[in-house]
Amino acid sequence: MFTQATFDFLAALEANNERDWFKANQHTYEDQVRTPALELIEAAAPGIVALSPRLTAVAKKVGGSLMRPQRDTRFGHDKRPYKTNVGIQFRHFQGKDVHAPGLYLHIANDGCFIGAGIWHPEPKALNAIRSCIDENPAAYQKALKALTDGGFAMDGDSLSRPPRGFDKGHPLIDELKRKDFIAVKSLANHEVLQPGFASRLTAEFKHCQQLMRYLCFALELDY
Repeated sequence: MFTQATFDFLAALEANNERDWFKANQHTYEDQVRTPALELIEAAAPGIVALSPRLTAVAKKVGGSLMRPQRDTRFGHDKRPYKTNVGIQFRHFQGKDVHAPGLYLHIANDGCFIGAGIWHPEPKALNAIRSCIDENPAAYQKALKALTDGGFAMDGDSLSRPPRGFDKGHPLIDELKRKDFIAVKSLANHEVLQPGFASRLTAEFKHCQQLMRYLCFALELDY
């Protein structure tokens, strides 16, 4: 599916991040990035749905699991028009309407990784997750152990001080400070190029099942 040519295109895009260049090299993007990404999504789909029928794996050019290459430049100082990574998101089916947990694959020259969980949940959802951790700490700690055993680590932004309503002496205060509940595992670039990577991907996501179930439980979502 993915080959070294995928990384070569992303490197060339990094050096030529302009709309005219991208348009002139659209065929290369299609051949070396979008087509293999869609093939990966299609190959991984049975494994993703086996993890949970609430997750979606949609191999479409637009509106599916493959994230678009265009960057949203409206609110940032960085006005480069294109992302220099491949992003694939296996969303919870309710993810379009609410901030729901999901699975993610990031492919880039400066680092590839697998992710699972929820990024930047809205305040109501964030408070629900924190309350669940406070009330059901044992299940959350089991989810963390499963992640550690699988080579994942929690990542994302955190508060510098305890959130309102929680004491700094709480045994899980570092977890309660989190603003993102994302588990991440790094991959070497060559691992993405190996045969059978779709199966490897779904096998890795199994380590995140307890976290995904826990977050969905906290948010009163089916999983």
